[in-house]
Amino acid sequence: MDLKPPAKRFIPFRKHDILQLCLDDGKLDQAQRAAFQNCSSLIQALFHFEFHQRLERLKNSFSSFNPDRDTHSLKPQEKHCDAFIQELEPLLDKANFEKVSEEDLALALCEDSLFKIKLHVDFDEFAEVLLYCRGESIRTESVPALFGLKRRQVQFANYDRVVIYIRFKDDLDPKTAATRDIKPGSVILKLFKNVPKADLEMLFPNTTVRMRLIDKLMIGVPAAISGGVVISTKLGATLVLLGSLFGFWMGMHSTPVELDKAALIALFAGLGAVGSYLWKQFNNFKNRKLRFVQSLTQNLYFKNLDNNAGVFHRLIDDAEEEECKEAILAYYFLLTRDTAITATELDQQIEHWFRGTLDCELDFEIDDALDKLKRLQLVTEAPDGTLTAMPLPQALSALDQHWDQLFSY
Repeated sequence: MDLKPPAKRFIPFRKHDILQLCLDDGKLDQAQRAAFQNCSSLIQALFHFEFHQRLERLKNSFSSFNPDRDTHSLKPQEKHCDAFIQELEPLLDKANFEKVSEEDLALALCEDSLFKIKLHVDFDEFAEVLLYCRGESIRTESVPALFGLKRRQVQFANYDRVVIYIRFKDDLDPKTAATRDIKPGSVILKLFKNVPKADLEMLFPNTTVRMRLIDKLMIGVPAAISGGVVISTKLGATLVLLGSLFGFWMGMHSTPVELDKAALIALFAGLGAVGSYLWKQFNNFKNRKLRFVQSLTQNLYFKNLDNNAGVFHRLIDDAEEEECKEAILAYYFLLTRDTAITATELDQQIEHWFRGTLDCELDFEIDDALDKLKRLQLVTEAPDGTLTAMPLPQALSALDQHWDQLFSY
């Protein structure tokens, strides 16, 4: 059965491309196109200023526990993780990320890994965990089957972007922690791309690789068979000698056992064979586990996009893009209507346009878009709930006034 991804809040097209599609739609004449482009530039400038202020607040609230900082503090700073989270979570919402609930995470951890490895995460080491995703899609991957003799196609849910925030416990013992380099009370913020939903646990810093039952059987069964062969062929004389010695020491027989040179050679040869066999099986186990760790490391290397402060710098840019796209689209579709329409009708019209023009299933954030337009005085709402776009000349004047009021000294 084919999986079906949910409709996206995230608009998977660049702001520049969305604006160009509106300009090329043919519903605006040459003068209107120029005015609409100026209007869009002012909208982008206003949002850019707002998000610059957000960025400064995030930098200030994160500075006290930023593990990558290379600057010195002029005075001791207390860690205020709550203030940082209060800034981070609204930003993630503006960038159209969805929070992964504890129930969804638990279900993901129970699913079979796409990479056919068993991972374990010790959540007792964490004081706080936040997991956000954006852009859930359905992908197809070719995976080995029948011990690598053939390959089969599997479908799986994939997150295009995943943000993870982790704060370790203040009383964490580094000696017993899964990751020795982690300091108690420290914070980790990371951004990943293209993460299978069933493999979310690989994103955690203290993830350990464990052997699946089938992997243990693949090592254990051949080891047991070869062990029986070793015992029957190379340890026969040694076992007889050890049995005789044990029986003499326990008083089970009175005949003394002579340990001549030949007996000692047979004894040490047998023990050497056992030691060599056990060392070989131990290496087989370690090498197989090492291959799993290498597979996990390689996947994380190519999936990691940013770390710590770099994450919210990227999120600021994403959120600003989303805000601009939503406002420009809502204003354009209201502007090119001959009659006033309701918010529901506008929402349906925009989603239908994405479906027909760009083959994209979108859950457009109409309420958020209209809130922005009302704040910028680009739309009026009648008592009956119908909406009308402010004409371009008045819209330009209103946006210009908003810009002038940013620095009213």
